[in-house]
Amino acid sequence: MNVLNLIRWKNLLMIALVQLLIKYAFLEPFGVETALDGFGITLLIIATTCIAAAGNIINDIYDVETDLVNKPNRVIITKHIAEKTAYTLFIIFNIIGVGIGFYLSHVVGRAPFFTIFVLISILLYVYATYLKGTPLFGNIVISFLVALSIIIVGIFELIPAMTASNQNLQTVFFKVILDYAIFAFSINLLREIAKDIEDIDGDYKAGLNTLPIAIGRARAKNVLTGLSFLPLIAVIFYVVSDLYKQPIAVGYFLLCIVGPLLYTSIKTFSAKTKKDMYHISQMYKIIMLLGVLSLLLYLFTLS
Repeated sequence: MNVLNLIRWKNLLMIALVQLLIKYAFLEPFGVETALDGFGITLLIIATTCIAAAGNIINDIYDVETDLVNKPNRVIITKHIAEKTAYTLFIIFNIIGVGIGFYLSHVVGRAPFFTIFVLISILLYVYATYLKGTPLFGNIVISFLVALSIIIVGIFELIPAMTASNQNLQTVFFKVILDYAIFAFSINLLREIAKDIEDIDGDYKAGLNTLPIAIGRARAKNVLTGLSFLPLIAVIFYVVSDLYKQPIAVGYFLLCIVGPLLYTSIKTFSAKTKKDMYHISQMYKIIMLLGVLSLLLYLFTLS
């Protein structure tokens, strides 16, 4: 369990779930031409989750000092797993992920795609060792990587199978995947800011310069409150402009996404304690999951 908690197995399951839903709930049911078979998408999931696991490990290694203040009961490195062992696991997961990415890129006939896995691996390391302690920029980078875990399915499934005759259809489906990636980026960015506000004490002690440390807890909370309305407005616009003829989809988005987003925005405005910010960050994780599950609605909306 210590190793599973170290690699953040629940977050890895979320990555696997969204990639499977894109493949089997969004692309396959509508006869879209794809480049990966069942074995191929399995390899893509393994590669993505292994690199993400490596990123979680290196992040924990460099977060020991802050975690001892912010969440002493949940520290794994040094308490349950030796730092040397953690580094070994970090290297192993990276080798597996990048190695499978190299193989998969050649399977789809797009060797340059291999650089995506290398880029993700490098950025996760740079984030953990340096960028995490920079105001907002680190949050943006890690949120971009979360979005990339969604876009990568479109890159490997749709682009290699694109021809002159199906280009328009492939582009339409790729744009929808991109929309989900943008949603994931925005929600994760809000969650990262909320976590920084929650962890301000430990981050300050470790000498980091996150957004709430740079501008103050109160101002950072005001920034988070303002930014929280952007995805809310975007989702409402999407419901009104694209889903108004689909009552099931409208009901789902209003109840499971718009409602929680509105609640979280109001809760952020009134948040005062570390416990409040933890609740807000957990709400954003739930909203992310509910957003992913909305991929199942396309069986109704596109039909």
